[in-house]
Amino acid sequence: MHEKSIELLNKAVADELTAVHQYMFFHFHCDDQGLELLSSLFKRAAIEEMLHVEKLAERILFLKGEVEMTAAAPVQKIHQVAEMLKLAARMETESARDYNKWANESAANADATTKKLFEELVMDEERHFDLFDTEAGHLDEFGDNYLALQSIERSKRGATGPHGA
Repeated sequence: MHEKSIELLNKAVADELTAVHQYMFFHFHCDDQGLELLSSLFKRAAIEEMLHVEKLAERILFLKGEVEMTAAAPVQKIHQVAEMLKLAARMETESARDYNKWANESAANADATTKKLFEELVMDEERHFDLFDTEAGHLDEFGDNYLALQSIERSKRGATGPHGA
């Protein structure tokens, strides 16, 4: 009876797991480059995507389905910040598009709760897109100076130690 909803929810789980893995990869590499603001942005987004997996899994289990914990795609090993932001924005756009479509499919299958869940996810994905797009805009506007300022701020804090100079 709920097979289609379970299928769509598991597709979303795969999508979210891909985002978790990708954003954590970006988090690690931005942190390694001293880009604390961007590192934190990717880490927070990954945590929010994990929470999405949890909501999706709860719904799948309620519908008596099996949660498939397989990412949709492997991590892309991107190290350039502009490319990271471009990929992240594209992933969020694609997720929002899919979740809108799947909300409509859920409604057509008389599953209002799954429809509502997908609609809530669309709002989160659009917010994530806006964050990544804003950072990409800053990078376009200010160039590498934008990244250098982040790195310098971190270095200054590290040089003074945890209690200041």
